[in-house]
Amino acid sequence: MSDTTNQNTDQEPTNNKLPQTSISELSETLREACNNAGWPSLTPVQCKALPYVLADRDIMVQARTGSGKTGAFVLPLLDKLNPALLQCQALVLVPTRELARQVAEEARMLAGGSGINVVEVYGGVGYGAQLDAFKAGAQLVVGTPGRILDHLLKRNLNLDSLKVLIFDEADRMLSVGFYPDMRDIQTYLPKEGGYSAFMFSATYPGSVLRLADEFLNKPEMLSLSGDQVHVADIEHVMCKVPGMGKERILMRLIELENPSSAIIFSNTKRDVHYIAEVLKNFGYEAEAISSDLNQNKREKVLGKIRANKLRFLVATDVAARGIDIRELSHVFLYEPPDDPESYIHRAGRTGRAGASGTVITFADIAQVPEMKRIAMRYKIDLVEREAPEDSEVTEVIEERITALLDAKRRKLDALQGERIMRLLPMAKRLADDEDGVLQLAMLLDVMYQDSMRLAPAEPEQAAPAPEQKASPRKKQPRKRKPRNAEENRGENNGRQARSPKPSEPRSEPRPPREQQVASEGSANQGGDQDGEPKKRRRRRRPRRR
Repeated sequence: MSDTTNQNTDQEPTNNKLPQTSISELSETLREACNNAGWPSLTPVQCKALPYVLADRDIMVQARTGSGKTGAFVLPLLDKLNPALLQCQALVLVPTRELARQVAEEARMLAGGSGINVVEVYGGVGYGAQLDAFKAGAQLVVGTPGRILDHLLKRNLNLDSLKVLIFDEADRMLSVGFYPDMRDIQTYLPKEGGYSAFMFSATYPGSVLRLADEFLNKPEMLSLSGDQVHVADIEHVMCKVPGMGKERILMRLIELENPSSAIIFSNTKRDVHYIAEVLKNFGYEAEAISSDLNQNKREKVLGKIRANKLRFLVATDVAARGIDIRELSHVFLYEPPDDPESYIHRAGRTGRAGASGTVITFADIAQVPEMKRIAMRYKIDLVEREAPEDSEVTEVIEERITALLDAKRRKLDALQGERIMRLLPMAKRLADDEDGVLQLAMLLDVMYQDSMRLAPAEPEQAAPAPEQKASPRKKQPRKRKPRNAEENRGENNGRQARSPKPSEPRSEPRPPREQQVASEGSANQGGDQDGEPKKRRRRRRPRRR
């Protein structure tokens, strides 16, 4: 696997760069598909990506929703897949059920009468229709990683004939928590290779780059922004918010982003304590720190930080000085800072030591121009984002819960399965009752909130070289027993050498058990050496033989 993704990927290489294409330069099959879809021309991402997909050259494409990226990877499949082979030849991994349906729908429209069958698979629904589609032959499979892995484990799906692997919205798949499933799917890919892989993502933080490094072979980077692609360790986002209700938007963003740890900055002490209380009421481990906090309480907060027991810290700039949280994944700015330099200091708390990080700044309509000036001044690639809606958050939560339940079900052993089967009648009764449905929703919420307290899984950074790991051990030689201990082992069978605590050698041999009992009885009657009377002990009689 190439190290290209972990090095300087600000520009795509010019020596192997392929020229853009147009509809007139495509094959007859693809031109007919474009005509049937009503495409008068290709979108910019399609013009750039199509030549690489057709040439089987792995690529990472920076593209957002609505850019035409689905057509960029589906259209060339019509030239690459064999309709006569009734096996999966192309696999598209997506983060949500809704996206799986959208991609499959567009793929069917483009495939038309080509004989290529498209199947979408995702959790939360029955297996029957999906199994029937596999039996009929599915050359193109679109699905969420969790359900794809289920079919692979049950041998309903075989990837031996795979020609193309596609990751759509890779950054969202990691935020949903699908990385463990993707890692397991990798074990089912053709061992001898022979397939090409393409990744599409709106952003390329370090976690997505490491994912590409695991699955793609010497990928090239394509971007729609003047050959510049956002692959910096820190992603800078400006979220447009109204003047009121920012705390609800903050909760939605936290649920969407699922940060492992974060600092939330505010310009006022009042907002700092208010935000901390909102987070606590929502069930998160959060603490506020400001100049109003006395030293005792401040030390308690710092102790939680050092012990990695605090997920969210809410602070002002002054109060946060000198506080260092390791592996900080996110920084939230409740409002833009009072001066541009403060933004750099706040943002610099994440993305350290090669790790990836995200900085999200809330800005109302009057604050947007100031944020754009900061971005221009420091040459920051600032991504503008609208405040998420409740429906968007609900969709992501449903996908995470489905993935969690699928993962738990796959790990069940026989005894656990029997225990759960006893509760099926009760679950059916609850599902048929209005109050029962509410109780089931409560159980799902408890499980989900417990899972949210854990850091999300994502591709890890490369481990240090084995020599670096072993070097500390070389400096600490193995402890040896004292020489006299080895000599004593031969004399008294090693008992003294194995004694856990050093003790003075006995001046006299240990008396027999009967004499010990007799001496203890006389000592109890006469008191101790200091003249203090001892508590009378019950005399123990020797056993009869």
